[in-house]
Amino acid sequence: MRLKMTLSQIRKTILLALLVFTAFGLGFWLGQKKIEISFKNYQPKVTIDRRVPAGKEDVNFSLFWQIWDKLEKNYLDKTKIDHQKMVYGAISGMVAALGDPYTVFLPPAEQKQAQEDLAGSFEGVGIQLGYKDSKIVVIAPLTGTPAEKAGVKAGDLIIRIQDKAKNIDKETTGLNLQEAVSLIRGPKGTKITLTLSREGKNDFDVELERATIMVKSVELSYRDNIAVLKLTRFGERTYDEWQAAVAEIVSKQSKGEVKGLVLDLRNNPGGFLQGSVFIASEFLKDGVVVKQEKSTNGGMETYSVDRVGKLLNIPLVVLINQGSASASEILAGCLQERGRATLVGEKSFGKGTVQEAEELTGGSGLHITVARWLLPSGKSIDKEGVSPDFEVKMDENDQTKDLQLDKAIELLK
Repeated sequence: MRLKMTLSQIRKTILLALLVFTAFGLGFWLGQKKIEISFKNYQPKVTIDRRVPAGKEDVNFSLFWQIWDKLEKNYLDKTKIDHQKMVYGAISGMVAALGDPYTVFLPPAEQKQAQEDLAGSFEGVGIQLGYKDSKIVVIAPLTGTPAEKAGVKAGDLIIRIQDKAKNIDKETTGLNLQEAVSLIRGPKGTKITLTLSREGKNDFDVELERATIMVKSVELSYRDNIAVLKLTRFGERTYDEWQAAVAEIVSKQSKGEVKGLVLDLRNNPGGFLQGSVFIASEFLKDGVVVKQEKSTNGGMETYSVDRVGKLLNIPLVVLINQGSASASEILAGCLQERGRATLVGEKSFGKGTVQEAEELTGGSGLHITVARWLLPSGKSIDKEGVSPDFEVKMDENDQTKDLQLDKAIELLK
């Protein structure tokens, strides 16, 4: 029997054939990897789970979600509603509620900055920041950086940060360290103005041009027959740079060209705890370097000399100032208490707590204060610092003189 097709049926048949052919062709191309599908700009949806966590049933979370819902519903500019930022902000507020400026939650950008600090390379003005009486303070300007060249000093309080290019004009009250760092850093060649407060001087502005900051951990020089070993931080590069400097000192010492050593820890903001143990082991034969006092149930942990040092007998003077903080204070205090070194300079910063850093999902990070550092005697340096055996202040009117180094050389001779 012969079938007759209408014009409409013919058109449908041709269209179906074209669809089948196109689907086959696309499938073939995909199979041959002729077409690539990119998820580079894909942003995963933030899933909000409102269930109360196990063990937290006694906590009333209803107010949190009530505020969340009201913001979503009533806030004027809906383009500003960013769920991820809201979650980060809530976490930051929760951590800040502990009242510890060193326990912080870091969103991905700020976490990256913290990692750059320890790696020793970033773009900015070269300032190590800390807290003094809950205010942002300069722990140390790094050697050879825009901050040092402009006369920024350890102990300067940063009152305001201005960046005209970014339309930023912000007081530092209420900022945490990473927020301040984020505002101050930026591409090299750009400018920023800091309003500083210094004891005995009216508040003043300093304009700085950002640069690439390469932080060298170790700098070695000589003065007469005295080696001057400046340790600027305890970071990722410290081990190799320290070993190279020590090898040179040992070589010169064997030839009678070096009679003593000045270890310069001024403006050293600290870094890895293990770095202080490593350096202390260079000068001490054995014994305790530092103790960690943990939470009430955690007890005490002791870190002792863990290797054979090469500078066990060399006469040693250590320089410190108010820019010496954290691991550098532990090292100086340990060498002083153990009778291995004489300390010259000014009282150190007084940062004696230990932070445990953890990288979290999505590149964020959490730094939690988990312990307190104690000197071998059991003394805490937190908010107390380490006092020098010989207090020597720098000449504010003549920056070309280094009275502290002069005193150290005098003692060694």
